[in-house]
Parts: sequence; C-alpha cells; structure tokens
Amino acid sequence: MQKSWHAGHGAFPGAWLMSMIVASLAVASVQPSKTNAPAPEAQAGTNLGPAMDFMSKERTNNRPAITPSLPQAKEEAEQFNALKKRAEQGNARAQFSLGLCYYWGSGVARDYAEAAKWYRKAAAQGNADAQYHLGVCYTEGQGVEKDYAEAVKWYRKAAEQGSPSAQYNLGVCYTEGQGAEKDYTEAVKWWRKAAEQEDAQAQCNLAVCYYLGQGMTKDCAEAVKWFRKAAEQGNAFGQMSLAFCYEEGNGVAKDPAEAATWCRKAAEQGSPMAQYNLGVCYAEGQGLDKDFAQAVKWYRRAADQGNAYAQISLALCYEDGVGVAKDDIEAYKWFNLAASQGGAGGSRWRDLLATGMTREQITEGQRRSSRFVPRLETRDTARDAYRSATLSDEQTPQSSGSGFFVTEDGYLATSFHVVEGAARIVIRTEKGTLPAKLINADKVNDVAVLKAEGKFPAVPVAPSHATKLGETVFTIGFPNTGLRGFALQVTKGEISGLTGAEGDPREFQISPAVQPRTSGGPLVNQYGNVVGVVGARPADTAAPKSVGALPQTVNYAVKSSVLSVLLGSLPEISSKLKAPYPPKDRNLEDVVKETQSATALVLVY
Repeated sequence: MQKSWHAGHGAFPGAWLMSMIVASLAVASVQPSKTNAPAPEAQAGTNLGPAMDFMSKERTNNRPAITPSLPQAKEEAEQFNALKKRAEQGNARAQFSLGLCYYWGSGVARDYAEAAKWYRKAAAQGNADAQYHLGVCYTEGQGVEKDYAEAVKWYRKAAEQGSPSAQYNLGVCYTEGQGAEKDYTEAVKWWRKAAEQEDAQAQCNLAVCYYLGQGMTKDCAEAVKWFRKAAEQGNAFGQMSLAFCYEEGNGVAKDPAEAATWCRKAAEQGSPMAQYNLGVCYAEGQGLDKDFAQAVKWYRRAADQGNAYAQISLALCYEDGVGVAKDDIEAYKWFNLAASQGGAGGSRWRDLLATGMTREQITEGQRRSSRFVPRLETRDTARDAYRSATLSDEQTPQSSGSGFFVTEDGYLATSFHVVEGAARIVIRTEKGTLPAKLINADKVNDVAVLKAEGKFPAVPVAPSHATKLGETVFTIGFPNTGLRGFALQVTKGEISGLTGAEGDPREFQISPAVQPRTSGGPLVNQYGNVVGVVGARPADTAAPKSVGALPQTVNYAVKSSVLSVLLGSLPEISSKLKAPYPPKDRNLEDVVKETQSATALVLVY
C-alpha cells in the first residue's frame, strides 16, 4: 500500500485552517478572554483564539515556597490600611488599587463584592482600569449579578479612554450579541483600536475578519499584515495562520520555506496542530529537507498532546519503520488512540494493521492505549524541548528579553530565565549591537548580571521596602522583536500587591500589562529608581476554560532588594552603583527618557 506517512493530506490543509479560523471567532465570541481574575476552582484549558506565547514563560515552578514573615505581613497590613484611607478620601487610583487588593486578597481577605464596590467608586470618577475591571465583574458575575448590558456599558467607557483590554472585550460582546446586538462592523472597529495598541489577540481577530470578510471587505493581504503583527509578538495562532498564508499564497507570495519557518515558531511554543504540520513538512520535504526522524519527533510531540492526525501519522511511521524502528504494537496503540476520537481514519488503519497481528500483540496494543494520558505542553516543557532540538539556527535568537544597565561601564541586570542555557548573548542598545557575557546569577530568585564593553547610561536601584501599595510605577522593554526590528514600549500602572504569586515576598504584583519578551526589564517608580525586575504575566495555561487567558493586569516583578543582594555580592559592581534619587517629584517624561536610554534588548543564541 502506498503511504505518505501522514494523516491523508499535505501540510497546512486548507479545510483545517479555515475551520480553525472560524473556530477562533466562535471561541472569542463566546468568551471574553481578558478578565480580571479566574475563579480559584477553575481548571486549566486552552483554545485557538487567545495568544499562546509559551516562549515568554518567565518562571519555573521549582522555587521553594516561602511564607511571608510576621514583620512583612504587618508591613503589608499597615500599607493596606494607608491605601484604604486614601481610597475613603476619594482618591480614584487608590480606590482601584484597593479593589485589586480585595480581589486578590492582598493585605486583606479576598472579597469579590468589596472589589466590585471599590472598582465602581473609581470607575464613577473616570478611572479606565476600574471601568474595565467592573465590566469584567459583570461579565463573570463576580461580586455582582451577571449582567452583560452593564458589562458593555463599562467596557465602552474604558474603551473610549483607550483601554485595549476593554476594546477587545467590547468587540467580543458585539460578535456574540451579549449586552449588545450582534454587529461585526462594530466588533472590527474595536478590535482594530486594540490591535493598533499591539494587542496580539485583537490583531488575530482583526486578521480573521479580513480573511473571511466579516464586518469588512475580504482582503487577504490585510489579513497577512495583522497575522504577521501577532506572529511577531509570539502569538502561536498568528504564526500558524501566517504559515498557512505562505503555503497557500493567500495575501502573500507562496513560499513553502517561509511557511515552515512560521510553523516551527508555533510548534516550538507547544501548538499541537503546528507540531503536526511541521512533521508533515519534514515528511514531504515541503520548505525543509526531507527528514523522517524529525517528522517522527514532531508527530510524537503533537500525538502526546492528543492530536489525532499526529497519532495516525506516528502510527504509520511505526508500521513501516520510517524514521523509527518498526513496531506494530506501538502502531496499533496510536491508531487506536486516534480511532477513539472519531474521524481522521484511525479505525480503518487500525483494523487493516490488526489483520496481520497476533491476538497477544493486539491485546498489548490495547493495554498501551488504555494507559495513555495526553500531556499538554506547558511553557516550560515547550521551551525545554525547543532548546534540546537537534536543529538550530545560529542566526536566529532562541529567545529574547530586556535588561537595564546598573553601572556606566556596562554591567546589565536581567532575569536569569532570559539567558538560561545561552551559548551566546548579544545586546542591542542605542549604540548598536554588542556581545555580552554572563557574570553571575541567582537562579532561585531569577535574576542575573551581564557585562558588555563600553560606556552606557545607567539607572539607580533603590531598596524595595519603601515601595507602597498603590504607588505609581512603569515598565519598559521590547515586546515586539520581529523580523522588522525592535522598539521600546512603556506601560504605566501601580503596585497592586506587596507579595507575588501565593504570597511570595520576593515579588510585587503589578498592574502594568507585561508583554512577551519584556521580562528582565526594569520596574521603575515615579522618581526614576528601579524597584523591581519585570517578570511575565502568569502562564496562559493557568487560565480557566471559561476564561481562555489570564488578565493583562495581573503581573509580577522580582523586588529590587533581591537584585541588590546579587549586585552587592560582586565587588566590581557594588562600588559603581548610582545612588537612588530622593522622593521628590520629577517630570515623568524625563524619567522615561532616562530609563529608556539605559534599557537594552537581550538576544540569546
């Protein structure tokens, strides 16, 4: 029997991609993917619409659990009381921050009703963040009765002030007809506004609308433009969609090699359909040199996650000994698993194989099938698999992040996970591209120090213990390091919690939206002092099925006191650190400009 060693079609099947694109709109329509919090009891889930930026995973989960000490708990309670006093006096930013504290149980017992109450007070004063969060409360029924009309009302108020998350959710409400009549034209209008603010999910949805002609004239070239923007931010759906466009020549010149490149990016993030299609590329030699061993590798990663097409393809390879040792029992196992999902022809292939097997072999194949448990790839496992890949491109960075100079002679601070496992490190600054080397690192606390040769502007690192709940801060980093270059992005917000995930005292919880690859950048207060090292938002895989992704306003930063311990242990650095600025008002524009000149893009090879 003539076989192609994949599940009956070539790479990037048009019917599959079209169904996936339609599904992305359906998913987005049913569930706003940006909410102010997941329910504690919700289970992890994935869908095709939200961003799947596995490469921005900032933390491993093997750090020791730490319980805040009594002095720390006392300090947090005192600062909570001070914040509450300001809120009761009518300060809108304090009211919003207090709402976050009640939601997350930071300094006080978690209370959704109180969170909604304080969001409402701040929202009534025009605070856009509070308006957005109040809208989510109404969407989810958290602290208030579920009311889509009220949700739309508050989303609109925040959206009109420029909140990209509110703009995105408002677009979702229009596609679903929740709280507003269905209107794709209006949905497109709001998704475009969010997309223009570099919201990757909105960019994907806008691209889908262009591709399908939903709410606008169909335009595949514009679809490619927005898929590319999302893809260059690390959005796996955008990457896979862009790969399809290159394979089919829709909106862009047909280019199988470029299709394989973008397919690989999505596959390396853990997308099972991208992994399957990359396997097909290797099996068929589409855009890549034919390599059955590589095909099996990628089929297996997708099959382990439960992808039926990959399971059939892997079974075919086992049946004929292509790219792997011939093994009819393993082939039966994978055919049987695919058959259990229906469709894809798994039962037909299994039954054909069984005609040449003994009863004992079939029984063993069934036993192996019954013991199979899908293993969805987390950001950590996707990253580790990526780094262990046998093929590498020295001209393409494996990962990237941000960093900032702490001395004028080239010592640079960043997150350890950004440079972990690096064979070569390069930084890009206003002065150009320079090599850098790892000097020292604190792996447990995820901070590291690099060194580049030259003279650079530096920023002062201040003690974090003086940082207050609700204090104004901003992040700065490089969220989009696509093929077209790089640009700094500044995001303003506040300290929303004095401890991080699960009460970790080494971290702040912060409200500024953390974009992919900004990790390792500085968290700076209004005086121009670094008070933390930016981490990423929690992994999307921690989001509940009913949500799709965690809120962009839930992010963490390692406190500057942790970084200071590492800097203080290095004599060649400690004597050169700049003294922190005094707590006197400064022009924010000047502070941002100063920090920008001291921030660098970190590229890891």
